[in-house]
Amino acid sequence: MFDRVEITVRAGSGGDGAISLHREKFMPFGGPDGGDGGDGGDVILLADPSVSGLGTFRQGGLYRAGNGGSGQGNKKHGKKGENLVLKVPVGTIARDKKQTGEDVLVADCKLAGQQAVVARGGRGGMGNTRFVSSTNQVPRLAQKGVGGEEVSLVMELRLIADVGIIGFPNVGKSTLLAAVSAAKPKIASFPFTTLEPVLGMVEVGQQRFVLAEIPGLIEGAHLGRGLGHDFLRHALRTRVLIHLVDGTSESPVEDMAQVNAELGLFDFSLAQKPQVVVVNKVDLPPVQARLAELKKAFSDAGISVFFVSAASGDGITELMAAVLKLLNKITAEAKVTEKVPQAVFRPQPKRAAAIVVKQGNTFLILVPELERIVDRVDMANPEVLGQFRAQLNKLRITQALEKAGIKPGDKVRCGNFEWEW
Repeated sequence: MFDRVEITVRAGSGGDGAISLHREKFMPFGGPDGGDGGDGGDVILLADPSVSGLGTFRQGGLYRAGNGGSGQGNKKHGKKGENLVLKVPVGTIARDKKQTGEDVLVADCKLAGQQAVVARGGRGGMGNTRFVSSTNQVPRLAQKGVGGEEVSLVMELRLIADVGIIGFPNVGKSTLLAAVSAAKPKIASFPFTTLEPVLGMVEVGQQRFVLAEIPGLIEGAHLGRGLGHDFLRHALRTRVLIHLVDGTSESPVEDMAQVNAELGLFDFSLAQKPQVVVVNKVDLPPVQARLAELKKAFSDAGISVFFVSAASGDGITELMAAVLKLLNKITAEAKVTEKVPQAVFRPQPKRAAAIVVKQGNTFLILVPELERIVDRVDMANPEVLGQFRAQLNKLRITQALEKAGIKPGDKVRCGNFEWEW
C-alpha cells in the first residue's frame, strides 16, 4: 500500500479580460462591451471511502486544473476553469512542502466525502467595460488573468481506527486481530509478516469499534529503521493502543518500555495515548510456568496487565470488553472538552495600498492590478498610455510617486513597462 507520495498541483489561471467596442447597425455609439475573463479552476482533495491507498499518485508528476476562458465582446464573460478533483483515501493529510523545507498542513481529510481546496485558481482579468468612467467613455484597458497557485504536496495516509495494536514483531498482533474480527491478516512464525496496516471491525455486544493491526517495529523505528515511520504514522490516528507483549520474552516489561520510548521519540502525543497492556501466548507451557513471575514484574512496575492467548482465545472476551469501556470513556471525555472552532471573518481591503519603491534611479510601482493591465494592453499606443496614467491618478499612485521624491526625467517601471516621468 502506498501511504506517502509527493506530487505537484497547479490550479488554473484566470482568463484575460476583453477589449471590445460594440459595433452594430443603427448603433453607432455602442460603446465598450468587453467581458471579464473566467476564474481558473481549483485543485480539490476528496476523501473517498472506495479508495484504499495513494497508489494512483505513486509516479508523482503534475496535476492541473482547467484555465478560465477569456472574455469576449458583447459583455460575454469567460467560462470558469474546470476544477480538478483528486480522490484520496479517508485519513489522508496533505502538507505544502515550502521552499524553506518547512511543511505546512493544508488538508486533513478525516471524514468520508470531505473536500479541501489545496490550490486556488487565479482570478479572471477585468474587461474594458470595468474601466468606463465619466472622463473615459471608451476605455482601451483590460487586465490579464492571474496565474493559479502551484503547490508541492506531500500526502500521507493515516488510518482512521479507534484502537491500534502495537508491539514488537512476532508478538501475535495478526493472530489477535484475526481472533476478534473478520480481518484476515497474514500470519506466520517470522517477523514482519505484516508489511502494511490491516483494519478489522470488532463487535462487543451491541457496540462496534475499528481495530488496526499496525506493523511491528524495532529499536530505532523513530529514525525510520525497520518499518519505522510506516508503523508510527498510522498509530497517530488511534484513540487507544493495545500494547501486546510476548510472554516468552526474557523481559516483557523492558520490551514494553522500549516500544514506548520509540513512540515518544517519534511524537510525544503517541506516548501519551491510553494503553491496555496485554501479555500474549499464555497457552504455552513456558509462559504458564512463569505466570506468577510475570504478574509480579508488571505489578512492581505499577502496570495493570491482561493475560491472553490470541491463538486459543483465552481472555480475549474480557480484553475486548475492557478496551471498549476505555474507548467509550475517552470518547465521552473528548466530547465534553472538545471546542468547536469559530469562523472568523477577516475582510480584505478592496484595493491594495499603492507601493512605490525607489531602485537606483528608477521608481518601481508594485500594484498587481496595474501590472495585469500592463501585461494585457499595448502600452505603445498613446491613447492607452494616457488612460493608464489616468488610472495612476485614480489609484493615488501619482501622489505616492511625488511623496517618494520623483522628478521629471526619472524612470518609472510597472511590470515589464518602463517610461520617463
